[in-house]
Amino acid sequence: MTAPLRRWFTPALALLTASLLLVPFSAAAQAAPATPPAPAESDGQLLSEVLEQTGRRFLDAKAALEASKKRQGVLAAELQKAEAQIEELTPQVTEIATRTYRTGKLGAVSVLLNSASPDSFLQRAVALDEMNAVNDQKLHELNAARELADRAKALADAEVKEQEKQQAVIARQKSDAEKAFALVGGKKLTNGLVSATSAVAAPAPRTASGGWPKESCSKNDPTTSGCITPRTLHAYNEVKKAGFNLFVGCHRNGGPFEHPKGRACDWSLLKSGFAPASTNAQRLYGNNLTAFLVRNADRLGILYVIWYRQIWFPATGWQSYSGESDHTDHVHMSML
Repeated sequence: MTAPLRRWFTPALALLTASLLLVPFSAAAQAAPATPPAPAESDGQLLSEVLEQTGRRFLDAKAALEASKKRQGVLAAELQKAEAQIEELTPQVTEIATRTYRTGKLGAVSVLLNSASPDSFLQRAVALDEMNAVNDQKLHELNAARELADRAKALADAEVKEQEKQQAVIARQKSDAEKAFALVGGKKLTNGLVSATSAVAAPAPRTASGGWPKESCSKNDPTTSGCITPRTLHAYNEVKKAGFNLFVGCHRNGGPFEHPKGRACDWSLLKSGFAPASTNAQRLYGNNLTAFLVRNADRLGILYVIWYRQIWFPATGWQSYSGESDHTDHVHMSML
């Protein structure tokens, strides 16, 4: 092959080779769809975020609703007291007004004209002052009672609006949670797991408004070398105090849920390690532990509980659950 022909052939061959190499790759790139994210991770992350947000908002709204009901109870008592006082004073003030209209308000001149002597005048003057003072006091008390009734009623009406607002928040969070559960196989509610009589746990600290403060992973985890939040540690101690003393693990590195945040514990059915329930005693242990957590959720600050293919969330109650673990070997506890 001559040098000019070689110079032409070499780049042509390179171009042809490149085109042959690019065609299948280009076609494959066009034919192959984009790889979707792993369903478990996508759904799990979404569920974790929704439960975190809806759980906190639901419980905050529930606390606000209860506080509003208490305030409304106090206001109702004030209103009842004021109305009773108005009912008692109104006839008295009406009588005073009627008498004054018929006879006119007694003054010093009329008293003097009807006095036969200086002593009689003095007695009448004293009586006049006392009567006018009583009348003024009755009027003052009636006006004060009416003002109290008006204020109590206005505040009570405001509390009704506050309760309606919080109930709307609760309903919205319940709906959001149900939608999130539907993505991981959640179905209708079931009450099949909660049947034990549970001890009453000591309440965890709340904010002044009754909500749950955000906490960092600042306490040593008694089950691992990691950390847990103060509220998780409180719940851990209360579960232990209630007699559930088998193996438990709390902090765990990695994952989208509450374990790496120090806000979750897995309560095993064994003295060491984890294995699915194989006896009635193990199943009963899990049932009773679950019942304790659910029935004390408001006192401990429970976000959700998972046990035996079921998940309990404050906004929705029990629903079926299908995650990476069927939780037949442990009770999962997540905290706010």
